[in-house]
Amino acid sequence: MAMKIRLSRGGSKKRPFYSIVAADSRMPRDGRFIEKLGTYNPLLPKDSEDRVKMNVERIQHWMDHGAQPSDRVARFLENAGVLDKKERSNPKKGTPGQKAQDRAEEKAEKAKAAAEAANAPAEEAPAEETASEEATEE
Repeated sequence: MAMKIRLSRGGSKKRPFYSIVAADSRMPRDGRFIEKLGTYNPLLPKDSEDRVKMNVERIQHWMDHGAQPSDRVARFLENAGVLDKKERSNPKKGTPGQKAQDRAEEKAEKAKAAAEAANAPAEEAPAEETASEEATEE
């Protein structure tokens, strides 16, 4: 039996409250579980002690028997010092989306065209001055 330590959602609409449970991985998220191991209330401030409550001894017991924590529960356990922090790699996190990239390209093209336009009249300006000087002399 593949065991998971994961979150089970409770609470009302738009007011989530999660229980940390040990459950068979084949059971639904909010379905049958074997043991309740703690709670997580995301509505509380991050520095609140009541935000995450876990029975670390029981979690360790289940992990010794082969239970795998979900990603979110693993982060809770890392913060509690039960698990070692693992390296996470998300190289695409900082890159903008396709539309933002297109807008940046358009902006760069406009800036380049404006720079070329600013440089071009500066070169032609002396020629215009000489033509206007000849007109004033006559």
